[in-house]
Amino acid sequence: MSDLNDIETPRTLIPKTLTPKTLMIVEDEVLVATILRDELEDAGYHVLDLTDRHDRALEVARACKPDLALVNIRLAGGDDGIKLSEQLKGLGIPVLLISGQVSRASSAKTVAIGSLPKPYDADDMVLAVTYLLARLHGDNSQPKPDQLEVFDEQDFGLAPAA
Repeated sequence: MSDLNDIETPRTLIPKTLTPKTLMIVEDEVLVATILRDELEDAGYHVLDLTDRHDRALEVARACKPDLALVNIRLAGGDDGIKLSEQLKGLGIPVLLISGQVSRASSAKTVAIGSLPKPYDADDMVLAVTYLLARLHGDNSQPKPDQLEVFDEQDFGLAPAA
């Protein structure tokens, strides 16, 4: 049973006292992006307008400063999500790579805080986002989802997992 000060969702339990975290999804597959957005919003997150292009993602990031960006490696128009991730990191925005290109994602350890390989279940994404946001704020109580690969935890002030 949850405390009356919590909001219970089907996927997670987010304390009501916390401001909903803002996410940005940069994904070239519209259906995947839409499902992801819906699941994350159902879990209590605020998701910015979906985008599939590098330039538009940077505009949104500069204007809105999301707490976490979910970025696919292959974007529309041949744009490269790893290059975008590097620029987002420069803006102080942590990136979770979401891609079926596992070897490319693993090689991007200096520009992202982790990777969740495709195909993934929407529930796994919600758990991964919850875990990473908690860790970014010093909370080590969340279990790390099995499919989530966490990169250099020092890079964004993450403490090593207990």
